[in-house]
Order: sequence, then structure tokens, then C-alpha cells
Amino acid sequence: MKIVLLERAAVGKDVDISMLEKLGEVVSYDQTLPEEVPERVKDAEVVVINRLAMNEKSIGAAKNLRQIAITATGTNMIDWDYVNARGIKVSNVKGYSTNAVAQHTFALVLALIHKICYYDHFVKSGAYCSQEGLYEFERGLFELEGKTWGIIGMGAIGRRVAHLAEEFGCHVIYYSTSGKNSDQPYERVDFEEILSRSDILSIHAPLNSQTEGLMDQKAFGKMKKSAILINVGRGPIVVEEDLADALERGEIRAAGLDVLSKEPMDPANPLLRIQDSSRLLITPHMAWTPVETRRRVMSEIFRLISEAI
Repeated sequence: MKIVLLERAAVGKDVDISMLEKLGEVVSYDQTLPEEVPERVKDAEVVVINRLAMNEKSIGAAKNLRQIAITATGTNMIDWDYVNARGIKVSNVKGYSTNAVAQHTFALVLALIHKICYYDHFVKSGAYCSQEGLYEFERGLFELEGKTWGIIGMGAIGRRVAHLAEEFGCHVIYYSTSGKNSDQPYERVDFEEILSRSDILSIHAPLNSQTEGLMDQKAFGKMKKSAILINVGRGPIVVEEDLADALERGEIRAAGLDVLSKEPMDPANPLLRIQDSSRLLITPHMAWTPVETRRRVMSEIFRLISEAI
């Protein structure tokens, strides 16, 4: 069996992929341009991808192809009509990043609450060397104990965040975007209530017709001015122009994002207007990247291919 990895760099060079050699011949490319796909997969029986489009144009000439394995959860790059018509199996990894994304959620929250970027710059700039103490109480640091943490999307990651939030002493409430998720040991509320009550509001939902553009100008206007928004779900859930406006107007305290509507970031993205990291933190969709998480991805890819043989 010939296994072709088209986006090896997506899991990192520090992650061993040699276990795939137990299953057959392995050909690996760090990166692949869309126009390079047809030639590289023409003899493949299994193709391993991350984001590349899989359709008739890209894999039409791959007559032996029987499986596409995705080193991610999302499958929006698949032309389902085409792959189903050919009987090509599509396998994606699930549940691999729960701990990592929950951990990153708290990294964003705590950095914003404690103004970590500001104080790091304050010290390294030498300003701290010229005064005895620092008493800028108006910067608004606060404890999580006793606060209300709202969660949009109570899947595996949302549940992990809820558990950790409780350990910090928060009261957890959640909103089900599907309207069906009621079997949780937390207080379920409607969308209006989660906006008005949350001190921290974190998004862990998938992107679909119920969630796209959910956090817009109207939603921000109903949040506490002291609230912090975290989005580690999908970028288009938040209307970025409206978030930038809300932050500039002081409608909410701060926001932390690991996902954007377009990735890599569009240089015209309105969020780039806000350079104050105590108000807005943005990381480049890397919450899932701890080495243990990426090793888990490849172990899962190995399992998925093994089971399909």
C-alpha cells in the first residue's frame, strides 16, 4: 500500500510518523500546493491531508485511492458527492485536542485578567527599575472565584473548560446552539441570558448555520462592560468588525481569540486596529499544537488507516 502525506509540516517535524511504515510505502511532502496534488497522489492508495481540497480536480487521476485521512477534525475540504460516488473512505481525527484547547482557553483568560503582556513590557522596558512599587489598581485585575463563566458549545472541550472553571470557583452556565444539549450538570440558559450574566464567555462551538455570525453588534451590546470574550471555536462565529467596534467603545472589557474568519489573517482585518494586548489577544490557531496533542493526531491517523485496510 502506498501512503502519501501531502502536508507533513502540519503535524510538525518533532512528531514521529515512522509508525505508518508498518502499513506500507510512505511518501511524505512537507507542503503541497493545490496544483501539485494530482501528480503527487496519482499512485496513492491512502492520502493524508490537513487542509487541501479533495475533489475531482485534485484526485481524479488517483485511480487507486481508497482512503483520505485528515489530520484535523474539520471535513469542509472534502467534495462529498465526488468521494462518495467513488467509494473513497474519509477519516478524520476527533477528540485529540480537548486538553490542549481547554488549557489555551485559560492561558488567554488569565493573561487578559492579569495584564501579563502589559506588565512584562513594563518590567523589560526598565520602567519598573525607576519606582519603588506598582499600584495601578485601575487596570482592573480580579479573581475568578465567584464569577460566572458562560460556555457556548458544551461538547468535549466545553465540558473540560467547565470543569476547570469550577475548580477556579466559577459558576458555570451554558447555551446550547442546537437547542438539544440538556443533559449536562450545569445551568442551561438561553442566548440572551448567557450574554447578560457571563463575566467570562468562551466559545467552543462548531461553525454551522446556528453559530455563524452569532456574536455580532447586537450580542456585544447585551454583555457586561466588564466581560471577557474568548473564541477558540471557529472564527466566523464572531463578526470581527463588530468585535473591534465593541472593544473600542468599551462595550466589553477584553477578548482573546485563537481563530479568525480568514486564516492566515487578512491584513485588512479590523481587529488589527487594536494593538493593546491588555484588551485583545490573538494567537494564530495554535491552541491544538502541544507536542502531546500532535502525537495523538498521528497515533489516531495510524489507527484509522489500520482499521480501513
